[in-house]
Amino acid sequence: MYRKDGESYFVVDGHVHFWDGSPANQANVHGAQFIDCFYDYHKNLSPAEWLWPKEKFYKYTEADLLHDLFETGYVDKAIFQPTYLTDFYTNGFNTTEQDGAVAENNPGKFIVNGSFDPRDAESGLRALEALRKRWNLQGVKLYTAEWKGSSRGWKLSDPWAFRYLEKARELGIKNIHVHKGPTIRPLDRDAFDVADVDVAATEFTDLNFIVEHVGLPRLEDFCWIGTQEPNVYGGLAVAMPFIHTRPRYFAQVIGELLYWIGEDKLLFASDYAIWQPKWLVEKFVDFTIPEDMTEYPALTPDVKRKILGLNAAALYDIEVPAELRARVVAQPEAEVAVGAST
Repeated sequence: MYRKDGESYFVVDGHVHFWDGSPANQANVHGAQFIDCFYDYHKNLSPAEWLWPKEKFYKYTEADLLHDLFETGYVDKAIFQPTYLTDFYTNGFNTTEQDGAVAENNPGKFIVNGSFDPRDAESGLRALEALRKRWNLQGVKLYTAEWKGSSRGWKLSDPWAFRYLEKARELGIKNIHVHKGPTIRPLDRDAFDVADVDVAATEFTDLNFIVEHVGLPRLEDFCWIGTQEPNVYGGLAVAMPFIHTRPRYFAQVIGELLYWIGEDKLLFASDYAIWQPKWLVEKFVDFTIPEDMTEYPALTPDVKRKILGLNAAALYDIEVPAELRARVVAQPEAEVAVGAST
C-alpha cells in the first residue's frame, strides 16, 4: 500500500502488460510503427528521470516488471490486459499466455485477463472457453482497432461480437475492458470510437464495460454514455500521465469524469510499461483540482482511495485490508462487493 500524511491507499493497477515489441518479434513495419508510437507516448508524457532507453522499452524483463510494480510502485494487485496484434508480431505482442506465465511465477500478485476477436467466428468461441478454463478468467481486454488480414477493425455492436459477449456471460466472464483511447500508429483512429459501447452496455446489463483510456480524445462522448449506463466504467490509463505534463488538463479530465460518471466507476491504471505506477500514484495522491474549477466535485482522500484500488477490488472480488474496508464511503452495494472475498 501507499501511505502519505496519515492516509493509506490500497493500489490495484488495472492495466499492465508484459510485451515483446523487439525487432526480433516484429513481423513487419507495422510492428515497428506500433511500439515506436508507444515509445513516443512514454517519452513525451513521462518525467525525465523515468525515461527508458528504447531498447529496454522494446522488451523488458520479468524482474523489471516485478520491481517497478511491487517493489517500488506501491501496487498491491495488478491486472494483465493482453494485446495480441498477431498481424504485427510473430509471437504476438502481449498475449494471455505470456502474461499467465508471469502470474504463475508470482502467485497472488496478478489477475490474468484474456481476449477475443469476433472475426475468429466459431473457432474463437472455443478458444475463449479454453482461456477461461486455463486462466480462470474474470475479464477480457478487447482491441476493436486491431487488424486481421484485410479487416482494419470491428465493433462491439457487430452480430458476432454479441455472440462473444453472450459466451462471456455464459462462462462467467463479467469484466469487458475495451480500448477506446488515442490512436496508435498504424491503427485507424475511427476504429476506437466509443459509440458501440453504448449499444453493448444496453444489451448486456449484467456485464461491466470498462472503457480503457476513458475514450480520449472523445471524453465528452464517453461521459454521456457513462452517465446513462450504470455498467460502464472508466479506466484511467493514458489520462493519468497528464498529471505531470498538463496538470490543469488532467484536472479537467478527472473533474469531468467525477461530475458525469462518479467516483465509484473510475479505475487507476499505469499502462505499464508505457508509464510506471510509482510516480503516478505519488502525484495523484498529492493532486488537488484548482480552486477556480468550482464546477467539479472535490478530489478527497476517500475518492482517491476508491480510484486507486477499491473500485477495481469491487469488480474483481479482491480482498481489501480491514483498515480500508472500514473507511469505504460508497453505496451499500459497493461496500458489500469490496468485502465480498473476506
